[in-house]
Amino acid sequence: MKQSIRKKLLIAAGIVLLVVAVCAGAFFWYVSDYYRAEDTALAVLAQGTGITVQDNLTVLSPSYPTDTAIIFYPGAKVEAEAYLPLLDQIRQTGVTCILVHMPFHMAIFDANAAEEVIDQFPEIEHWYMAGHSMGGAMASQFASQHPDEIEGLILLGAYIYGDYPDEKTLTVYGSLNQSVEDHIDYTENIVEIEGGNHAQFGNYGPQKGDFPATISAEEQQAQTVAAIEQFMAG
Repeated sequence: MKQSIRKKLLIAAGIVLLVVAVCAGAFFWYVSDYYRAEDTALAVLAQGTGITVQDNLTVLSPSYPTDTAIIFYPGAKVEAEAYLPLLDQIRQTGVTCILVHMPFHMAIFDANAAEEVIDQFPEIEHWYMAGHSMGGAMASQFASQHPDEIEGLILLGAYIYGDYPDEKTLTVYGSLNQSVEDHIDYTENIVEIEGGNHAQFGNYGPQKGDFPATISAEEQQAQTVAAIEQFMAG
């Protein structure tokens, strides 16, 4: 009898281990299939001037000291470096940009990464959260939970997630990204880029389910940078 029970327990344990192994394998297969940064994005990193990489952060500093910074969360399953062309343009407006490299390329696994970032840069007095797609949702969540630390929220291809004031939020989306527009139930600081799509806030190529843009990534990003500069000056 005891041997029979022991045998059943061993079989049950084996089944559990098999299920765990299959689930783990499926998870790692899923997260390993992500969008890579294009060569144009990697070229920004290669130039080196004012760009440093430390641990899980890429810091883009303007050519003169500043007390204002943006913490940027990438979109889900997108290599962080894909956003370097956009952030490089933003830092040229006089704002430090701190790009967070997320675990498994998904901000949902470290939504509170900004807390550690803020602690690392005591010289920064004015903090803004920003992000694309899921990264925007997680940036919004962090801003909602830390309203006294975050002065503004910048969402690209995303909408407010949580309880953060829309008057302190900039929402930018492409006109071909209807799914974002359908979820915007507020009216302040909304910029629709005509001909823009979901993917072109970064440089990682076409995204599954996204409509092809009728403007270039350079134009979409230039309009985005202009909107961000106006919002932060405001």
